[in-house]
Amino acid sequence: MSTFQNVLDVMDWDQISQAIASKTIHDVDRALGRRSQLDVDDFMALVSPAATTRLEAMASLSRELTMRRFGKTAQLYIPIYLSNECTNQCVYCGFSAENEIARKTLTANEMIQEAELVRSWGFEHVLLVTGEDARQVDVDYLVSAVELLRPIFAQISLEVQPLSVADYQRLLVAGATAVYVYQETYHQSVYKNYHKKGKKAIFDWRLETPDRLGEAGMRKIGLGCLIGLEDWRTDSVFLATHLRYLEKKYWRTRFSVAFPRLRPHTGEFEPKNPQSEKELAQLIWAYRIFDPDLELSLSTRESADFRDSILGLGITHLSAASRTDPGGYTTTDHSLEQFSINDDRSANEVAQAIRAKGYEPVWKDWDAVLES
Repeated sequence: MSTFQNVLDVMDWDQISQAIASKTIHDVDRALGRRSQLDVDDFMALVSPAATTRLEAMASLSRELTMRRFGKTAQLYIPIYLSNECTNQCVYCGFSAENEIARKTLTANEMIQEAELVRSWGFEHVLLVTGEDARQVDVDYLVSAVELLRPIFAQISLEVQPLSVADYQRLLVAGATAVYVYQETYHQSVYKNYHKKGKKAIFDWRLETPDRLGEAGMRKIGLGCLIGLEDWRTDSVFLATHLRYLEKKYWRTRFSVAFPRLRPHTGEFEPKNPQSEKELAQLIWAYRIFDPDLELSLSTRESADFRDSILGLGITHLSAASRTDPGGYTTTDHSLEQFSINDDRSANEVAQAIRAKGYEPVWKDWDAVLES
């Protein structure tokens, strides 16, 4: 099966970086003036340093496109961490196998307790998250979790270890609506520096996961890079290329892009290439202009002020009231968390902030019954 690896093999990281740096104001204005679908070269201009003098125009166009496609709404979701067990050694992650933290995997009863509590807050879209340990959290566990929680939520998404096509088909039948998998960085030559051991250290296996999801017929696929590892501009061009490839090959599937910036966690890793909020806004607007139909998601890694200010300018999906530890909603002990959040407002407070800006918080965007 042909995969994105075939495309990546003919791309060169340094050449892409140089091409981004060479973009001019003329290139940016041409991209902003396009009335047909933008290509990756246009996207390159929009994330370039040259575009920093056109941020107001980018924000205005991004607002217009978002309003036209999504209206004055903000989709809300919440993560439920099922397990922090992990066999990978990733230098940036609090769940890394080398970190001496207590490990926990939720039982069925504990899942129900977490689910019923967050459902009482209004959430109908839940994202199930685990570390990557195929012994403790295998596909049978994940299928059981989806089946158990399906009566409670209208939408169930997952962010778990990469699986096979057959495993994703099982999750789809069980009731999963989306899977999110982040490449972390597309810089293949340094990927091993961040992923020391475990299956996640196999670059190709992770890279080809969206292809397996597409082959399985998953309704929505979420992509992203971990911002702070390598140059965000170059990584985003690789991701935009990956997105275009997937959209053409799996045209029945919906796609989402998230913007996870590194946050403090257990360990001593410091971001090599930190991104400012101004640069994050530029990246969000570039994706909206590049793909007006794309779902763009922003988590509670970001501050309340930034999340409120960016609303309506490109972002369509927001997490709220998040905890990043298994059992985090029904306990006061958060020593098991993957990373610390930034926006710690309650679900109701986030919803009120959305309404205060004239937007409507939406707790789900479809019912499975409508697709049956």
